[in-house]
Amino acid sequence: MSPYNHPTRPHVSIPQPPSGALPPGAQQPTNPSPSTRPYTPWAFEVTPPPFLDDQYPLQNPWGDEHGSPSALRHRTLSLVNLPSDGSRTPTRVGSLQASTTGPLAFPEPQIYRSVSQRASGHKPSASDASNLRLRRDPSTASFQSSQSSNSWYYDDDYGSVSNESHGDEELLSKSLSDISLTSDEGLTRFQSGELPENDQEWHKLVPPEAIEALGKMEVQRQSVIFEVFKSEREYVSDLEAVQDVYITPLMNSQPPIIQPNRLQGFISEVFGNFSQILAHHQRMLGDLFARQRDQHPLIQSIADIVLDTTLKNDFRSAYETYIKHYPLSESRHRTELQRNAAYQSYIQSASSDSRIRKRDLITFLSRPVTRLPRLNLLLEQILKLTDKDYEHPDLDTLPIILGILNDCIKSTQPGIEAAESKVKFWALCESLVFRKGEIIDMNLYDKSRSLVYSGPVSRKNRSEGSVTGSWSGSGWADLSAALLDNYFLLSRQEQRQNGAVKRHLMSRPLYLSFLRLGSFTSPPETRKEHPKDGSVLSGLLYQSTPLYPFTIYHETSKQSRRYTLYVASEAIRKKWHNFFVDAITVHKVRQEGNMYFAPDVLSRQFFRTGGGLNGSKVTGKINAAVPFTFEGRQYIAVSCSTGIYVTIRGRETFCKVLNVQSTSMAAVQSLGPKTFNKFIVHVNNSLLSYPLDLIAHVALGQTEPKALAASMEKVVSSELMFFKHLHVGQRVLIVYAVKKLLQVTLSLHALEVMDVSDVAFTPKRSSKSSHSFRTFGDAGYAPKDAFDVTPLVKTIGICARGGILIVDPTNIANSRVTVVPDFSGASTNQPMANLKSRVDSAKPLGLIRSDASELLVIYDTVGCYITKHGTPSRSSGYIKWESKIDSFAQRGTHVLLFSTQFIEIREILTGRIVQVIEGEDIRLMYAGPTPDNHEPILVAMRGEQDKKEGNVEKIVELQETSEISAVRTPTTALPAMWEEWDM
Repeated sequence: MSPYNHPTRPHVSIPQPPSGALPPGAQQPTNPSPSTRPYTPWAFEVTPPPFLDDQYPLQNPWGDEHGSPSALRHRTLSLVNLPSDGSRTPTRVGSLQASTTGPLAFPEPQIYRSVSQRASGHKPSASDASNLRLRRDPSTASFQSSQSSNSWYYDDDYGSVSNESHGDEELLSKSLSDISLTSDEGLTRFQSGELPENDQEWHKLVPPEAIEALGKMEVQRQSVIFEVFKSEREYVSDLEAVQDVYITPLMNSQPPIIQPNRLQGFISEVFGNFSQILAHHQRMLGDLFARQRDQHPLIQSIADIVLDTTLKNDFRSAYETYIKHYPLSESRHRTELQRNAAYQSYIQSASSDSRIRKRDLITFLSRPVTRLPRLNLLLEQILKLTDKDYEHPDLDTLPIILGILNDCIKSTQPGIEAAESKVKFWALCESLVFRKGEIIDMNLYDKSRSLVYSGPVSRKNRSEGSVTGSWSGSGWADLSAALLDNYFLLSRQEQRQNGAVKRHLMSRPLYLSFLRLGSFTSPPETRKEHPKDGSVLSGLLYQSTPLYPFTIYHETSKQSRRYTLYVASEAIRKKWHNFFVDAITVHKVRQEGNMYFAPDVLSRQFFRTGGGLNGSKVTGKINAAVPFTFEGRQYIAVSCSTGIYVTIRGRETFCKVLNVQSTSMAAVQSLGPKTFNKFIVHVNNSLLSYPLDLIAHVALGQTEPKALAASMEKVVSSELMFFKHLHVGQRVLIVYAVKKLLQVTLSLHALEVMDVSDVAFTPKRSSKSSHSFRTFGDAGYAPKDAFDVTPLVKTIGICARGGILIVDPTNIANSRVTVVPDFSGASTNQPMANLKSRVDSAKPLGLIRSDASELLVIYDTVGCYITKHGTPSRSSGYIKWESKIDSFAQRGTHVLLFSTQFIEIREILTGRIVQVIEGEDIRLMYAGPTPDNHEPILVAMRGEQDKKEGNVEKIVELQETSEISAVRTPTTALPAMWEEWDM
């Protein structure tokens, strides 16, 4: 009898799993025919310790309801019943049987133990077994329940089995038991974190005899699997430390470290969805530790556990969310460190915690960012160390996991780059230093704002000057250029003693709607740079550096705002060009997709200023346009050099109704219950009036133009300079200025338009006076350079070169005149003096409200804010328009500024540009009789040029596309703000 036969060995029956009941990651075994896959069986027999099923219930390593997965007990390799005659016939057993034949050998590399090997008793000893070999048929390598059975086959690779070098049975069994006990104790200490750092290696938890018996490849594979356990345990520990040491104390600190009103926002910005990631990995670590307790020291696989975790959508989405947000988290933390001394002290004290080990919070915040790539590397290594000659499930499962992890990592890269760009952009914004006095709102902290590209550039100085850097060259300046998604910035960088970087703007930010590209192909120029070391020879020594120029400019200031910048290489210049083109294109698309006022062309072919070769009439340039309504239909009246034309809105069939040349017009229809029915035109130096209903009838062909001409009523016959149709309370007034012979000032008059129902009962004062208009008060005086009237709520502003005169239109002669802005304090206020000197040469165009206590004074080049008493506010700051304007209109919280090429649409409260409309020869035709109303805004501009038909003039209506409710302009709700000016 062989010394390894044990006739008294107990038999332990292991029940079979239900059909098809495979745990996650398992594969159905495929058993090839013994004739095609002959193998020598694992000549290995171990005496398991007797135990009862009810005392030690069998456990499923993938977790089931039988017992606690954390309970440790000794395990043994399965026993096989080997034939005594040494035949190669495979023998399959479903229970642990007493083998009476066959030698014993310790496992060889790539040992793939079935779960039944873990089902009972002690672990095998490798004492005196270093030359023994054991190999399992790969066809049985399935990860079934711990209750499944196994099959073992002879392997021809090892020839006949010998027991010459083996010790006796008792010595081997004792050694196996000792190994199991020692290994389990170290494993328990490892999982609890009590094992010394130097001992936390797989080979230190396994006896040397076992390592010697295994092949090098399997030892490496087990070491890498153990590294997964170790790294996951440390990862979870670090995440828990962040929660316990940083987040919870920060939220509960008294006194508060972060202001309570922004504490939750700060926690969310810095730590993101930290808790979601922690919950996922706590669950995965629990499963990994259960598998390690069940299979140690030879772990078959952990792929099913990792796959089950990574397949969860919320796991991947949690990582994508965190990783994309990480650069913002780091930036927010660093910013708070600089600004909040209490937070800085708190972070320093937290670093003394034993779990932190003097590591910076940034290290912990970056842990989720690096975890997936590190796990990916470990799994790749496990796959490389898995024998490809056998059907191990890892060969199928690990590639799936690696694909999932790689896709997740790749999907976060654009988000990380965008977040890093956002952080870089925030650093740029916080370092900008603007010129004093100018108000520039670039909307930098909008969520859609981004830094497109930035880099160093050089520029030739207009005058000699020094530059920064280790080398300096006369006449050159080293600057920093930044291209945002809405502005281009050019600044000079300054490094301060405290380490802070400040960027001083060298010119006004250039809005992309006005940015144009010049030459990007000019030949390089040479810059001579002298060493800046103060030596005697520094003036003689120099270094020649080629620089590549490119030119950009402002469309409305081609000469004064033209920039030729230099970069170090052709590749950088080409990169700048590409980024400029992309940024301008994207900016234009965004503007078109987010228009506050949409242009709607009402007429595009009828009005022409030249040509007429194909029979089309030359109407001349459009001088004025006004809309009106009659009998439910909307009409448009347009004045040209050849007469006044009228049509129904939406039609190009204009009809000439009056053969007069009018420079301005007004359609006075109704106000409340009153009806006026007046069409007023400024012709030469006179003010004429026609019935509005006759205008409509003539346009429709229902009345002859002669009848309309005969109905003319002369309102003003003297030297009329200008007039304005406006509403004051429930009155409709016509305010006009006339110039009399030998008079150094203008006479300012006000007429009230009479209701048609009152005209018949109003006696004429004289044969020369109009019966449809009543003189309102006595005439007053206006400066001789006055040119326009701007309507307010109860008062009006007379625009003149010296400022805007506020008067009461109902009592012009006796009202106390107030001039705004009031610069009476400029002698003792330098910012106010600077503002005064800037606006002295500007042309004032009008006033509009900003809010209940502030107004915006609009000049042709700038705008400034004043209080309701007329004095400059906001530290006498000013807003410089992008182009020189000649008119404006207000709608809601926006002001529209009209120049010949552009319409700038800005927020009244901040001066921020929100939209730019481009065109040629733009003129504002109509904006309504009050400063803020819902009437259409009509604009004339040049249309598409046709060589045969001549230059075309088109009429465009600007339609408000969305309701603005962020800032409510108190048109009628707060009249008290004007009490000081209501004389």
